[in-house]
Amino acid sequence: MIKIAPSILAADFANLERDIQKVRTADYLHVDVMDGLFVPNISIGLPVVESIRKVTDMTLDVHLMIDRPVRYVERFCQAGADIVTVHVEADSEENTGKALDIIRAQGKRCGVVLKPKTPAEAVLPFLEKCGMVLVMTVEPGFGGQKFMEDMMPKLRQLREWINAKNPACELEVDGGIDPVTCRTVIENGANVLVAGSSVYKAENIPARIMELRG
Repeated sequence: MIKIAPSILAADFANLERDIQKVRTADYLHVDVMDGLFVPNISIGLPVVESIRKVTDMTLDVHLMIDRPVRYVERFCQAGADIVTVHVEADSEENTGKALDIIRAQGKRCGVVLKPKTPAEAVLPFLEKCGMVLVMTVEPGFGGQKFMEDMMPKLRQLREWINAKNPACELEVDGGIDPVTCRTVIENGANVLVAGSSVYKAENIPARIMELRG
């Protein structure tokens, strides 16, 4: 089954509860956390995740685009995240593994994220721990960027490894997903699709979520 995870980065933050309710037919709610250090932008943090948790029972898919996430993963779990993903580029291999262990110890699903220039092999030390691998199909840090189709070989390779080593692991894509590119990523092995502006700018949001399922 293809799952859709609307990104609240494209929502109206002055009416966040309203906009969360607009996407309630989706599977996950994608929450982008940026620190202005790992990526050149600042978005939201722990207080907003805590507030979101109070107004929805949707699965919160929290994507940490922050430096040395091992420092904060436990607190994001406690704030209400159901899935927490960390970038392999954000810390040492040892600390990334430690972050995943902390998330799992909190009873949550953990995952790793790859920026476009990071090779697929970077997930291998962590794959058997992961409940999710996220492939960025844009450079992280800003919404509304153009989809990078040259990430598809990476996606296919990761799908092959996941099927062989950890079939329960989900393969997520984030960046430039719309009614056209959704078919491309699904064909190449993705089963969770993050979509921001293509969902929130749609005239009929439930219909757009259904369309993105392919």
